[in-house]
Amino acid sequence: MNKIGQPEIVTQSRVIALFCNKLGYCYLGNWTDRDNSNIEEGLLTDWLEKSGCSAQQISRAIYLLKAEADNHGRKLYANNKAVYELLRYGVQVKTEAGEVTDTIHLINWNEPDKNDFAIAEEVTLKGKHKRRPDLVLYVNGIAIGVIELKNSRISIGDGIRQLISNQDSKFNEWFFPTVQIVFAGNDSEGLKYGTIGTPEKFFLQWKEDQEDNSLLKLDKYLLKMCNKSRLIELMHDFVVFDSGMKKLPRVHQYFGIKEAQKFVKAYKGGIIWHTQGSGKSIVMVLLAKWILENNPHARVVIITDRDELDKQIERVFTETGEEIERSTSGQKLMSQLSQAKPRLLCSLVHKFGRKKVNDFDKYIKDIEAQPTKTVGELFVFVDECHRTQSGKLHRVMKAMLPNAVFIGFTGTPLLKKDKKNSLEVFGGYIHTYKFNEAVEDRVVLDLIYEARDIDQRLKSEDRIDAWFDAKTRGLNDWQKDELKKHWGTMQSVLSSKSRMDQVVGDIVFTFEVAPQLCNQFGNAMLVASSIFEACKYYTLFQKTSFNGKCAVITSYNPQAGDVSKEDIGANTETDKEFVYNTYTEILKDVSRKGNMSATESYEEDAKKMFIKEPMNMKLLIVVDKLLTGFDAPACTYLFIDKSMQDHGLFQAICRTNRLNGEDKNYGYIIDYKDLFKKVEKALNVYTSELDHSADDVDPQIMFKDRVKTGRERLDNAREAIALLCEPVEPPKGELEYIHYFCGNTEIPTDLQKHEPQRVAFYKATVSLLRAYANISDELESAGYSPEEISRIKGDIKKYVALREIIRKASGETLDLKPYEADMRHLIDMYIEADLARKISPFDEMPLLELIVNSGIATAIGAQLNDLKGDKNAVAETIENNVRSKIIKEHLNNPAYYEKMSVLLDEIIALRKAKATEYEEYLKKIAELATMVQTGMTDETPKSLNTFGKRALYDNLGQDEDLALKIDETVNNIRPDGWRGVQSKERVIQAGLYGILQDKDEVERIFNIIQEQQEY
Repeated sequence: MNKIGQPEIVTQSRVIALFCNKLGYCYLGNWTDRDNSNIEEGLLTDWLEKSGCSAQQISRAIYLLKAEADNHGRKLYANNKAVYELLRYGVQVKTEAGEVTDTIHLINWNEPDKNDFAIAEEVTLKGKHKRRPDLVLYVNGIAIGVIELKNSRISIGDGIRQLISNQDSKFNEWFFPTVQIVFAGNDSEGLKYGTIGTPEKFFLQWKEDQEDNSLLKLDKYLLKMCNKSRLIELMHDFVVFDSGMKKLPRVHQYFGIKEAQKFVKAYKGGIIWHTQGSGKSIVMVLLAKWILENNPHARVVIITDRDELDKQIERVFTETGEEIERSTSGQKLMSQLSQAKPRLLCSLVHKFGRKKVNDFDKYIKDIEAQPTKTVGELFVFVDECHRTQSGKLHRVMKAMLPNAVFIGFTGTPLLKKDKKNSLEVFGGYIHTYKFNEAVEDRVVLDLIYEARDIDQRLKSEDRIDAWFDAKTRGLNDWQKDELKKHWGTMQSVLSSKSRMDQVVGDIVFTFEVAPQLCNQFGNAMLVASSIFEACKYYTLFQKTSFNGKCAVITSYNPQAGDVSKEDIGANTETDKEFVYNTYTEILKDVSRKGNMSATESYEEDAKKMFIKEPMNMKLLIVVDKLLTGFDAPACTYLFIDKSMQDHGLFQAICRTNRLNGEDKNYGYIIDYKDLFKKVEKALNVYTSELDHSADDVDPQIMFKDRVKTGRERLDNAREAIALLCEPVEPPKGELEYIHYFCGNTEIPTDLQKHEPQRVAFYKATVSLLRAYANISDELESAGYSPEEISRIKGDIKKYVALREIIRKASGETLDLKPYEADMRHLIDMYIEADLARKISPFDEMPLLELIVNSGIATAIGAQLNDLKGDKNAVAETIENNVRSKIIKEHLNNPAYYEKMSVLLDEIIALRKAKATEYEEYLKKIAELATMVQTGMTDETPKSLNTFGKRALYDNLGQDEDLALKIDETVNNIRPDGWRGVQSKERVIQAGLYGILQDKDEVERIFNIIQEQQEY
């Protein structure tokens, strides 16, 4: 029986067996022909009876549950939230007037195994339009999970869209108020999960025990997530209703909280390092909620160092339904801590300080001698702890609250100067989730960095000299020197104005040509060096198409006293006057909101529009504000015209990497200050090339008799692909094929290692398809029997299905269009970059190319700076890059790159055996990297001046004359657009046959020619 490309029902039956045999769920049957409900009253009644509830209590509890689930006056989100409250906290039941109210729990949260877990298939949902989810999970008769399965050739996306449409009021919205988690999966891509209302782009993938490759990823992660205890835990401790969206945890949030729970139980502090944009606020909410619920004596205080972050923390907790008290003064904070309530507070770290402290050490000792009297067990969450952990205010906080457990949260790695203090204050790391992991998981986007330089030069130097001479007549040398110093400053100012004009022009131009900006779905931020420059930029943008579509956001609030001493009587504006006048003009028509100042009201409107209406607020000009704690998914570009470093720089560039639909693939950083020049880490997002060989390679053999040739070719293609698949282990099902051609799909190096097998299989499949297509209407004429024809057609179907399964499993079905658009954008920028030129020589440059262009020492300093202290790490990084290049280029020149592979193995063996000094090793690996990158050695004849000629030379026994002859012949006879066109390919094959006189050799060399872009 053919096990490749099996129908969906086969997967469905296997998954049901998985739930029943391994997870202990009860099978309820095929529910196609019955009236189904999200609350199966019979099942729920049976469980409640077993739990000791009376008939009256059961009747009342079910009535109240159904009333909340089927409230026609609310949307699905509100109904689901109301049902969740009943599930989590129980139903308040009073059977008679005057009786005590009882809490009836519909789920036993403390003892998961005492719940009734069940699964049903083909659950028909009747409504306006009938739908039939593949599988529904029930706990105590309440539908809490829905699973949509697809066969291996169909994308998970189809299942996700089916789940989403099922929740629409046009279909079966009525079924989903009780549902807590939804799954979509297939055998090739695995499993994705979400909940009600989750948009497709925010469906998540679980990751756990990645080394375990014994099962299909679909089965593996259903077993992980639907384990009775895990499923109950996810529903009880990890559900958040946040601003109209229900959320489940990402995998790093789940395991971060699980690790934090261990620390909390042991009353130990630590640091949670989760990269920018990965959802630290949600981790805080879930962890605080767990602490308060599991420790009746606990109190949680959330501390940050910026007012905007303090407000954000308050907003996040409030919108998730958690009551939190925000302390607005130090006195109020101390008063609150000395009382039993509130149990959840947030405040600024500055509230712990006192103004005008002359002897700080004495102040600390006094506090330590008489610390603040607090009630309860304090757990203090310190947000952005890398900024607050070593300051004086933090010492005050520690002295005031000596018995508190401090848990630090940061989105950036701790620098060496911070690390010691951080570990002393908080303890070790609780959990880490780094930038590269978040990018890989598509939690945030990768970043493209580009440095641009605006040339600054003075015009008409003769006139400047003449003016200076005229103005300095009668002055002595000292006076002239003083004036020159002042003139030097004026030169800088004049040059800066000219430069700012050019920056504005460059930004406007970028908005016109960058796909992510010109479609008006994306916007940008500009970081200026000062409030003066921010205002200057603002006035310049008002003269462009950005008039009315940009705003300036700084810490400045205009006061009359700012300019009371600025007038110099020369009828000109000073810097302060310019800033004051600019803001006065901006704010003249702004209406104040509540207790906000005019500036705060203006900024609030601008930020709201920037997030929700990017086409109407294209650009925010900032100095310090909004560079942390400000999430705007539409923000795609960050233009930097300010010297920044370390955490501030990292946090700023991460403003651009929030997910925002399929059109946004990266966050773009345009740097006018060349900030990364000394520690260049090019963000090489274009180096992950996709292999096109599967679509291009189609080996042909030229013979006179077309039908006879067609049969030979088809037989050869069938034999070749069969031999290629021969090593696949029995029973040769989808899992075994995925293992052989992909390895462990969760480990990138494993995928890379199996790339040659996949490339060969894709090539063989295309060869088989084309060989079959050539005589598909003439199979009987070619001499095949009806049985053979049937078998051939079955093989074709099998291998086509298998190719799609392997592509899906390996992630090699990506659309190239986003890459093409980005490359077009960069080309456009270079062509028009007369005013702004790119100056970073290494960005977007692969490591090998960098070694060839600038030498290995520069390459290590530029791209491997962080690894310089670890010689083995540097070596392995270079070796992996060399190996990757060899694998990618192997089809272009098999003979040459096989030699390179052998040389690499020898160099690695010498290094590991410590048979060579490090300096000698670097010399050898640099030489090899150059040979791999350039495709030639010192012995390669100079006449072979192209990649194609060298490939022919290396694969024709290094016969220079023969290689040049074939190169000349191919260039003379090749028709335009010959690839993939059989008649045109035969022209080249005929020319090769005239030289080589051997059909096998023609096929071999033709394959190599196909890989050369120059032909």
